[in-house]
Amino acid sequence: MTDLLPFLTAAKDAALGAAEVLESWRRKFQVKEKGRFDLVTDADVASQRVIQAHLALLFPEHAFLGEEEGAGKSRPGPDAPPTWIVDPIDGTTNYVHDFPFYCISIGLQIADEMVVGVIYEPSRREMFAAAKGYGAWLNAERLRTSATPTLDKALLATGFPPDLRGGERALDWWRHFSFHAQSMRRTGSTALNLAYVAAGRFDGYYAFDNHVWDVAGGIVLVREAGGVITDIDGGVYDPYTPDALATNGALHPALVEVFRGGVGG
Repeated sequence: MTDLLPFLTAAKDAALGAAEVLESWRRKFQVKEKGRFDLVTDADVASQRVIQAHLALLFPEHAFLGEEEGAGKSRPGPDAPPTWIVDPIDGTTNYVHDFPFYCISIGLQIADEMVVGVIYEPSRREMFAAAKGYGAWLNAERLRTSATPTLDKALLATGFPPDLRGGERALDWWRHFSFHAQSMRRTGSTALNLAYVAAGRFDGYYAFDNHVWDVAGGIVLVREAGGVITDIDGGVYDPYTPDALATNGALHPALVEVFRGGVGG
């Protein structure tokens, strides 16, 4: 079995270095549009460079896939080296507006499995970290998902596509769960949504428009904290597809049944 702790330590150190970059760029960055409502800043690029340089120095044989250069790249093949998958700022729009809900997300894929995940939230100095078989942690505290058993008692999170034109599916489900869950949140950061499921702050999270760098840091966190992550229909989760459903585990069968029944079902 591969010793994952050196990889976990490296990812945490890389995230801390990137956080220093984000702080140094606050209110000084130039904003560009990847799409009409999809932003990227100088800080995104600088953060990714710091992370990549740190990991490449320690693991020169590893591959790297980052959001700011990842568009159009396919998943690593079965013979690919271990691959770091990075979102240098998940929640860029929040960062641009100085809204303190953004993070650095780093995941490590070996073969076809995510085995290390780190999500660092600089504003609260919260380091969410997990490795397969080693548990999930928030700073020095062991994480467990919530025990909420029913949808009517659940706090759910979701995400919308940057441009809601064509996002009717997300809006329809938002309306549906607004009437059936205890409450809903749209935070602007997929990675932190997953970290919050692992920490028991959210009982579940779903979305229809993720990229692999959005979820790579959170998959191991959710699973090691006792949660479940699948596709919307309860099938085996593929992080290279856009749909995701992550829960505390207890809620999972009920939410899968709801999604299979459709809005209004």
